[in-house]
Amino acid sequence: MYWLAQKLLFNLDAEVSHDLTLNFLKRAQNTPLENLYKQDVDAKPTQFLGMTLPNPVGLAAGLDKNGECIDAFAAMGFGFIEVGTVTPLPQAGNDKPRLFRLKDAQAIVNRMGFNNKGVDYLVEQVKQSQYRGVLGINIGKNKVTPEENALDDYLICMRKVYEHASYITINISSPNTPGLRNLQYGEALEALLSGIKQEQQVLADRHGKHVPVLVKIAPDLSAEEIEGIADSLKKSQVEGVIATNTTISRDGVEGLRWAKEAGGLSGGPLTQKSLEVTRLLANALAGEIPIMGVGGIDSAQSAQDRLDAGAQVLQVYSSFIYQGPQLITDIVSGIQVAH
Repeated sequence: MYWLAQKLLFNLDAEVSHDLTLNFLKRAQNTPLENLYKQDVDAKPTQFLGMTLPNPVGLAAGLDKNGECIDAFAAMGFGFIEVGTVTPLPQAGNDKPRLFRLKDAQAIVNRMGFNNKGVDYLVEQVKQSQYRGVLGINIGKNKVTPEENALDDYLICMRKVYEHASYITINISSPNTPGLRNLQYGEALEALLSGIKQEQQVLADRHGKHVPVLVKIAPDLSAEEIEGIADSLKKSQVEGVIATNTTISRDGVEGLRWAKEAGGLSGGPLTQKSLEVTRLLANALAGEIPIMGVGGIDSAQSAQDRLDAGAQVLQVYSSFIYQGPQLITDIVSGIQVAH
């Protein structure tokens, strides 16, 4: 069924097919139509941040930015789901076209620019969802917010999503919001994390629960930069790190149609780059902070490689677009997880 749908959708513009798919899932979830994509996935219980996941394969942020299809993705067997990136105010994102398939490389280029309906809308969708599993909410800053005021946007989002999230991801690594990646380094990173951690304590006291904070980093980092980020993460006592976001590199896709489009590249060409960042990060963190691995995970073997490199859990996105829900089943059944 998925291959038939994909054949039709891949004849359309990438963003049009994305929107059609989400609209279908939104309407089909919690109805008999969900049997078209619902599947049983092997149980491989995995511990992460004090939570027990039914399996270690999650949905990465970016696919369901507004949290409209949480129940549909849960029915596909994901071990956990991350929605967003969401910003304080709704924003249209960058001009279209802004999403491109590089089919020969099983890759995607996007420069969406945090297009979303705003944090209030997302919270309402989460409230309406029947999903009771682990839900991450990924937050960012609005494009119009100056870099020096970025903390304000993250705090606005944190306060609104805190009671509804199993964990909160701080996205400072998208290449599609000007200046955002500058927040990954040195004093800017430490000031941001300090403010976020202070607010986390206030919110924990107010809501009577501790919601872990994770930071999502870019794959386009030198070994020295990774060391610096690891030091900042340890110093601020962030609970987790997600490695990695999309890359601005075009290694491995030279000459392919759409390869020269601006934006972040994800999918197969990211596999080795993201794997190497995970390995370096794991060495730098020395087990102090757990890692969520994402980027080019397209098979049980690449998933196992990421776990062996030091990730505790995994996320998929682009490969899921190309392979469908079967990818979840294939990875979960084919990996060995630590208990």
